[in-house]
Amino acid sequence: MLKNRIITALILIPMVIVFIFFVDTIWFAILFAAFAAIGAWEWGGLCKLSKSIKYIYATFLLLMLAVIYWLDNRYLYNTIILCGAVYWLFAIVLIVSYQKQHNLLPTSPALLIIIGLLLLIPMWSGLILLKSFSANGAALIMMLMLLIWGADTAAYFAGKKWGKRKLSSRVSPGKTWEGTIAGIASAVVIAVCYVIATNKNLGDSFMFIGLSMLTVIGSVFGDLMESLVKREAGQKNSGNILPGHGGVMDRIDSLTAASPIFVFGLISIGLIG
Repeated sequence: MLKNRIITALILIPMVIVFIFFVDTIWFAILFAAFAAIGAWEWGGLCKLSKSIKYIYATFLLLMLAVIYWLDNRYLYNTIILCGAVYWLFAIVLIVSYQKQHNLLPTSPALLIIIGLLLLIPMWSGLILLKSFSANGAALIMMLMLLIWGADTAAYFAGKKWGKRKLSSRVSPGKTWEGTIAGIASAVVIAVCYVIATNKNLGDSFMFIGLSMLTVIGSVFGDLMESLVKREAGQKNSGNILPGHGGVMDRIDSLTAASPIFVFGLISIGLIG
């Protein structure tokens, strides 16, 4: 399992880095729209939709992303990202309530479909806003990816080594407080390296480090949200397209929360215009 995870990561990570730094925004948008569409297909499976409805759902998502990209409106992106960030306040309530044996997750496929859109569209929009409208957008996207990858790696190995206290036993029994704390600590290290490399002033540095910690905490809830839906659907993974990782949704679940939170935070503290 670990070998397959590493091989898949060694293929995907360089590809993502190339698209972040070396290709035009349109191709970057298409790549992540493809990830989002596959994620929508897999989410439809978790919602127990028929094959034909899953096709319609994924196609509808792609059409929405295409329209958003075509409109190319900064205020539209800001609004979508705000909606995504606000949604995660609701998602946290769902996750915490589920852990306390109060299942508030909607059972209606229609509502779950809407939740899927609230996961995937703000995720994509946050990345495209950075790539399109920020002078240092590529570096910030890379920073976001490093926060997620670093936290995921630190949490995995720290959890294996020292993990004893379950973070959310009903939602995701494999997650521990020790692993989560290690993930947050990794965010601090990565953020400090970034602010040193970019010569940020002291005030901006502290805000950026705090935002990085908040982003990683958000990424944990992104993972937990998908785990909750998978648990209710009786599935271990969202799919099997990625050897050792499961489905695409299993790989971008953290990003669904981290992207809108990170970008909304950057806008709020004035680190992007």
